Amino acid sequence: MMDALDLGAQQTRIPAAPASRRSRLRGQLGLLGPAFIAAVAYVDPGNFATNSTAGASYGLLLVWVVVLANLIAMLVQTLSAKLGLATGLSLPELCRQRCSRPATWLLWAQAELVAAATDIAEVIGGAVGLNLLFGLSLGRAGLIIAAGSFVLLALRVHGVRRFEAAIMVLLGIVVAAFAVNLARTGLQPANLVAGLAPRLAGPDSLMLATGILGATVMPHVVYVHSALTRDRYPTGYDAQHRRALRAIRMDVVLALGCAGGVNLAMLLVAAGAFHGSTVLTANTLAGAHAGLAQSFGYAAGAMFAVALLASGLASTSVGTFAGEIIMAGYLRRRIPILARRAITVAPALLILALGTEPTVALVLSQVVLSFGIPFALIPLVWLTRRKDVMGTLANRPLTTGLAVLATLLVVVLNAVLLSQLA
Repeated sequence: MMDALDLGAQQTRIPAAPASRRSRLRGQLGLLGPAFIAAVAYVDPGNFATNSTAGASYGLLLVWVVVLANLIAMLVQTLSAKLGLATGLSLPELCRQRCSRPATWLLWAQAELVAAATDIAEVIGGAVGLNLLFGLSLGRAGLIIAAGSFVLLALRVHGVRRFEAAIMVLLGIVVAAFAVNLARTGLQPANLVAGLAPRLAGPDSLMLATGILGATVMPHVVYVHSALTRDRYPTGYDAQHRRALRAIRMDVVLALGCAGGVNLAMLLVAAGAFHGSTVLTANTLAGAHAGLAQSFGYAAGAMFAVALLASGLASTSVGTFAGEIIMAGYLRRRIPILARRAITVAPALLILALGTEPTVALVLSQVVLSFGIPFALIPLVWLTRRKDVMGTLANRPLTTGLAVLATLLVVVLNAVLLSQLA
């Protein structure tokens, strides 16, 4: 029986010899997609809360933090994609090969916990979006989000390209919604440039910057991206690798560029609506929605809610997909993806049914996610620097140095954030 994870291997492959520049471009564009799946995790509902709070509290002060976070995300996702290309294996599969049985089970358990925690945040975020748009109760809205994610994951059964296309459409909705709201702020480009200068304004701004940078890496999509690249690009000779790397870099730049633009727009819109004004605060998703409607009109609040809904629906589907890849890689076992969806959505629905404040649930899910970051980043950097694993695609010393610095920065900041939350 063919493993469901290998369905993508039957999809688009690199053409052997494109006949012209136009056909080469079509071939490169046909290989886009894996990074867009990963990019969804960088605009999940947790980012809405963090970036809105940053803009409302400090205006454009922390623009540089958002930009730095996005550059780190690009580096991490490029390494993940390159790992899958060079080895033909996902990160969980490689960890299984090189770890003892107890260590493998430990790695699997923490990765599943991280994927489940992110899924809780994403279902709740999508439910809040429906609640803000239509006034549905959070419990009922959560059931609708769960049903929508079943539909998205059913596309995955018929091939990864359909699933990728649906996720890209949802990401496009998020981009469009924030682009429209950003246009309403009347932001001056000169002010944005000033926000690129690294600086802080006291302990509270440091904590918020720590939160933005610390939540940069979503461990579950590090696993996902390596698996998607494994299935999309063939392992072969150096010429194929060079062409595949060009496609990977273009994919990462476009996808993470969109995600970074959305995160920046979240901060800028909140700065325009809340900073220095007397409108409602943006420390909750509902508060941000109400404040935008008060500042820029009903349509602005509706756009925020639509983006939140699309983000939650897309990211919760990717989270379930990640769980499939994690189990197949670490344990060489799997359960039907729709059955997995039914299991993983239950905690989020229970939290909504109990009436827990959504923002509190989002914060707690981010705490759990923080624990999984070292278990994804450290093996990724360690493996991609090794020539016996990567061959000619092994990291250059400069790349390894930057990756080590990024890993240390993210891990230390998450530890600081956890201590402050405790």
